[in-house]
Amino acid sequence: MNDDVKMTYSSILRDKDNNKIVRVSFEREGLSGLEVAEGVIPACKIDKQNGYSSEEIKSLENYLSLNHESIFEKAKIISNPLKWL
Repeated sequence: MNDDVKMTYSSILRDKDNNKIVRVSFEREGLSGLEVAEGVIPACKIDKQNGYSSEEIKSLENYLSLNHESIFEKAKIISNPLKWL
């Protein structure tokens, strides 16, 4: 992932089918302002975006696919308030 892209992720959430998911967001400053791509794991799909090319979206989805286990593990930590201290 490029250094000028900031990735953030949610705690573990539940989707409409009650499956565990994590929302992931990629942000960067573009020529016309903030560009954002949002996706979900474990599906590893970008479902909302503005300012990213289709090639960049494929690259972000590949990143999610390769790193979904570690992102999910990090999301577990922020999902448990006892681990915050």
